[in-house]
Order: sequence, then structure tokens, then C-alpha cells
Amino acid sequence: MRVSEYVNFDAVGLAELVAGGEVTPAEVEAAAREAAQAVDPQINAVVETWPTDTGDEHAPTPASVPASSPTSAPLSGVPFLIKDIGVSMAGRRMELGSRLAEGNIARADSSLMRRFRRAGLVTFGRTATPELAYSNTTEPVLYGATRNPWGLDRSAGGSSGGAGAAVAAGVVPIAHATDAAGSIRIPAAHNGLFGLKPTRGRVSMGPDADEVFNGLAVQGCVSRTVRDSAVLLDQIRGPEPGDPYYAPEPPRPYAEEVTRDPGVLRIGVLTHAWGGHRTTAPVADALSRTVRLLESLGHRVEDAEADVELGVDWEEFILSSARQWTANLAASVDALAAAFDRPIDSSTLEPSTLAGYHYGKRVTATQFVTALETRNRIARSLANSFTTYDILLTPTLPELPVPLGTHAEGAEEDAEEDLDGLGRLRRVLELSPFTTAFNVSGTPAMSVPLAPDSTTGLPIGMQFATGYGLEGRLFRLAGQLEQASPWSARRPAVWAGHQGNQGNPTPGPSPRRDVPQLVTVYSTSAAPSPTAHP
Repeated sequence: MRVSEYVNFDAVGLAELVAGGEVTPAEVEAAAREAAQAVDPQINAVVETWPTDTGDEHAPTPASVPASSPTSAPLSGVPFLIKDIGVSMAGRRMELGSRLAEGNIARADSSLMRRFRRAGLVTFGRTATPELAYSNTTEPVLYGATRNPWGLDRSAGGSSGGAGAAVAAGVVPIAHATDAAGSIRIPAAHNGLFGLKPTRGRVSMGPDADEVFNGLAVQGCVSRTVRDSAVLLDQIRGPEPGDPYYAPEPPRPYAEEVTRDPGVLRIGVLTHAWGGHRTTAPVADALSRTVRLLESLGHRVEDAEADVELGVDWEEFILSSARQWTANLAASVDALAAAFDRPIDSSTLEPSTLAGYHYGKRVTATQFVTALETRNRIARSLANSFTTYDILLTPTLPELPVPLGTHAEGAEEDAEEDLDGLGRLRRVLELSPFTTAFNVSGTPAMSVPLAPDSTTGLPIGMQFATGYGLEGRLFRLAGQLEQASPWSARRPAVWAGHQGNQGNPTPGPSPRRDVPQLVTVYSTSAAPSPTAHP
């Protein structure tokens, strides 16, 4: 299979070719590896690729996919990349984008990895994440910056920026992503992709965590087509034994929802974010075009600025978020440092992460509980909005993909022991003020690439959110929008299908280091809660 052919199929399309015997999984995987070799030197999205081997997850070098995986599996033979955080693959490195965890090798598959295998996915590498996923841009010291295929001087978003750039450039049609403050939706918006954050409790975090970031974090993916995300969520949803809670089962598979009529929806629109943050003109224009599209499809679209409230003022939102995120960060950093016998200083952590760590160490138990109470007030307030509106529509981000380096501004100051200590968190929330609230509420939300910038052609994402457990409603609307305003044929400047024949790469063995074993299963945009296995 040629790369020029491979890039024209989504994950479901590739699986159909494999099931029909038109191509073999090995041929599809070879095309994916060639695509990675062609474009990754420009975008720096793929941290590492692995050789294909036996398929025994207990073997010294476990396979990307079990050799016995049936071709009847829904995504059998589809090349896949996992994020360098949030999922454990036995025998493979997961370094969390940090020098503090450099060389970490997972001992066992997490529950999510086992589900990826059962779905038939061929996992052949890992994608970049910012350090400990503690940013909404992917520019870690450990790997270097991931670049946006639509503009190499622009951010690919975060914390699933490597996944977003790899899918947008045609390396794979779908990739693992996580989201604790927008880390599925932000890279989707930056890279012109579809990205849905599921309901809290929809996908298990087991076995080494019950919930991550006190329920803010979820597992998912980014993809070029809606149906790919729907099919994958069908394969990974559902609880594991011991989960503290789980979302209600949907009435039908999400893959079926994509082609169902969404009906007439009442949609409330927020042009500007909470806290007085103004949406820039190019994004406001894209929002207006989206509103006109929705109206043409028969939906009732209304201004909801006065009706949708957070339930707290913006400063309280920032303070409670900072206390919750950094307390989790501090615990994670302490566990990683102990597991690897490494210092907690500028030799192992970036300035903003180190500042967050110090701030988290100062959070008291009372302050942490108060932050959780604030989370409840926000969740209740947003839930009330869904008694009035079926859907809330906002821009995913208030501006176009920002230039690389934007998030680094003030990072050195963050490292100082100032009294406030909120520099990084404030910038994260001000650069992405629409997304985090729906992590707090636990409700599903998606970014849809409906209206690129009319001047630069850069992608712009539109965020749609709905009530708890109602991903089906979002998939129905997304399927309708994809039919009315298709996006998957748009091509970025860096696209694997544009490259010449590079030849199939011959991967070498995965490098190993004599370091402590660590298995972590957590999600994004701030840091994990790891479990060490000495």
C-alpha cells in the first residue's frame, strides 16, 4: 500500500480494507511507518516508534497488537499511536514528557491498552506531550517543540499536541489523547481535527487509578472523521472492576448515532468566555459562520451570554483550579522522584512545572477540600444550563493557533517563590478559557473544525457541549455537520500524501535503561498520580 493511498482512508475505511482482504495489516502498518518517516522530521510529533513482534504482552518486547487479533475486530489492522502519558503499554517507555521520568518502562498494560488491543489497533509508537501534560502547548524540554502541520511556526496545542499533529499530517487516522482541561479539544482545534471529550466515568482509568485529577481527566482520541472517534469510544467505554463510578450505558452504539438525525436542537451561544476574555475577530467570524450553518440545518440558535454562568467569579475559578491541579502535581512529582531516585529541581523539571510543584506543596487540606466544593458549585451551575439548552456552542479557543514560544512567556518568573504562584495556571486558563469548565462539570464536549480562518487558512475549532452522559447527542450533531460542511479533505502544508517515496523504515530495538519500573495510568493537562513498582 502506497502512502498516497493510505492517507485517503480513515480508520474505519482501513479496517474495511483489511477485513475484505484487499490489504494486509503489515502493508498498512508499513505505510504508516513510511508516513511518519516522511513528515515527523518537520513536526516532531512522534517520540518513538517500536518494532512489530510476537503480540505477547508478557514477553520482553511486547507487540503493538496481538498476533491473534481477529480481522473481525472493529479496527483490526489500523495503525495507532498512544500518548506518552495516560496509558501503559507493557515493556514500552512512557516518560511523561519529563526528564524526571526519562527511561521509565511500563510493567503491564493498563485497562485502556488492553481495550486498544482488543479493538485490533496496531500500536507502533508514542506521541509527544508537554511535561507531565502540564500545559496546553507541546513544547517540552525533553523532546523539543511539536510543530503544527498547518504552520510550522505555530503551536500544535496540548497536552495531546503530538497526537494532533500526527493525525493532521497523515501519519495515522486516529490517535490516543487525554483531556483534563481541554487536551483533546485544544489540539483538535489547532490541527483541524475532530475531538470529543467523553463524560466523566465513561472510560476506566484502571487499574492503577480510580479517578485522575479528582475526576477532571478523561481518556479519548483525536481523529479526522467523526465515525472514527465514535467507533473507538464504543470499544473503550465501560467500567472495570473497582471503578468508583461510571457513566450510564448509552442506548445504542455511538457508531450508529453518527448517521442518525439529531432533530431540532436548541443551541445557546457564548461568543466571549467567562472572566471577560474577548474572542478575537477571526474566531468570532468563524463562530458567526457556524451559527448560520446551524440555522440552515433547522436548529434554534440563541445568544446565551446572560444565561450560562460558572456559579463563581473568574478569580475563584482560577484559585480553585490551581489548588486542585497543583496538589495533584505535587503528589505525582514526589512519587516520581522517589521511584527514580532523582532530585526535584531545575535539572529534572521545567520552570513552570517546578513552580506548580512548590505551589502545590503549600496547598493545605482545608484549601483542597474547598476547591472541591467550588468544583461542585461550578458543575451544578453548568448543569442547570442544560435544562434550558440542548447544546452550548462556544469557540474552542478565543484565538488562532498561537506562535510557538507564547506559553513560555513568564516561565522563569513562575519558578520563583512568589506569593501568588499562579502564573502558569492563569496563562493556561486565559489562553483556553472555554474548555476547562466542562472538565469541571464532567459533561461531554467536542471540538469540530467547521470554519477555518478566511485569511490564513489556519484551523478554527467550534466547541459543542451537552449534558452528562449524552455523547450520543453530540455524535448525531457532529455527523450532520460533517455531511453539511465536510473537513476531512482539507490538507495542511505538511501532509504525508505530499511526500515522495521514502522507503520503508527499518526500526531498531527500543532502547532500554536500568531504571526503576513505574506504571502510571492517568490523563492530561496537569499531572498524574503514579503508582511505583520498585
